[in-house]
Amino acid sequence: MRIAHLKASQKTKQTPIGEIPVEWCTSLLGDLISIKHGYAFKSQHFADSGECVVLTPGNFFEEGGFRSRGEHDRYYTAEFPPEYLLKAGDLIVAMTEQAEGLLGSPAIIPAGGKYLHNQRLGLVSIRDQRRLHRDFLFRLLNADPVRRHISVTAGGTKVRHTSPAKILSTRVYLPPLPEQRKIAEILSTWDRAIEQIGDLIAAKQRLKKGLMQQILAGKLRFPQFGRPTGGPDVLPAGWSRARLSDVFERVTRTVGDARDAEPLSITATVGFVRQRDKFSRVIAGKQLQDYILLRRGEFAYNKGNSDAYPQGCIHRLMEYEQAAVPHVYFCFRGKGDNVDPGFYAFYFQLGLLNGQLSRLINSGVRNDGLLNLPADGFFKMTLLVPPVPEQKRIAVALRVCDAELSALRRHLAALQQQKKGLMQKLLTGKVRVTTRETTEDVS
Repeated sequence: MRIAHLKASQKTKQTPIGEIPVEWCTSLLGDLISIKHGYAFKSQHFADSGECVVLTPGNFFEEGGFRSRGEHDRYYTAEFPPEYLLKAGDLIVAMTEQAEGLLGSPAIIPAGGKYLHNQRLGLVSIRDQRRLHRDFLFRLLNADPVRRHISVTAGGTKVRHTSPAKILSTRVYLPPLPEQRKIAEILSTWDRAIEQIGDLIAAKQRLKKGLMQQILAGKLRFPQFGRPTGGPDVLPAGWSRARLSDVFERVTRTVGDARDAEPLSITATVGFVRQRDKFSRVIAGKQLQDYILLRRGEFAYNKGNSDAYPQGCIHRLMEYEQAAVPHVYFCFRGKGDNVDPGFYAFYFQLGLLNGQLSRLINSGVRNDGLLNLPADGFFKMTLLVPPVPEQKRIAVALRVCDAELSALRRHLAALQQQKKGLMQKLLTGKVRVTTRETTEDVS
């Protein structure tokens, strides 16, 4: 069979931007490609549905590639110049940093949809197909040196942006065309492997969510604990309802002189994060001593709303023995031996209090960005309470799901890191590939 070989680069030559194989050259991107600005589509003609999607920097992955935004995509309902309708296979680049890491990100337009070339995006065209392969160019635009050059030369303060001229001023390494094709082919193989793991993670997440919806509501039970519920308003045998204040007690202890308490905030999707990581500094200031001292295994409810958690979110502290959290959070812990906190960590994660929270929140968001929700109302909400042994068994089952997801995420991160290292070596000629012209037959 015929296989591609990787080998260390041997004969090299020195160039102004580094050492490269003798068969390679350097070039300005401006000598290889051109970049066209998009069209200023008028926002009054945007709609939630339609035929033609108006692309934005949000349609790019930070690491490069096309991202479908699903229900968040916007469609254009008015007429527009036909040359701004993109074709499958077109290469585009984000020229505005709508979110960190998006500036300069490239993407290839997929088949099966109609996409419009918006003004914040650049349409890339290759000047000479005999010198540059499109799939290699996609890799090249996503390489660290090119992305760094785009970032360093970007303008703007609040929102950073680049221009075709700045991108075209980048100098790059250029292998012969057959080697470009082989490099793109190898990296595409890695992409497919990474995509498969990503799809498996998404499938596992859906499976876990479906299991949580069944098992946390008593619709699915382990046989040793009895039969499932017989209907939406019927509790499984042995289950009860109780106020949150009957199962948990509020935590109000303050930090005071506990100097080893790390100041934390809560984000909707991640949970507890260090203030120094989220804000690049500790924002607590002199108020730190008035923060709540939260201990390992205790819960905190952040009244800030978000797209993912419009009613706020509850997280359990597990990463620290103790931490300092803002005093506006409602903090609580389980009462005695009648509750398994691990069970309720999943209960809150699923958002099983959201319906009650929606009814309790008075009038949306206050001026400080927090929801209007009094503490007494929060602690009067009702919970489902299975017997403690069943709580523990449910928590173990769901932790197994989490362990499987964590293992898959580690595998994905390892693949991404390995691909990044290989990509760096392939795009600089430190590792060479044999092309069809030189590949040997082996058996």
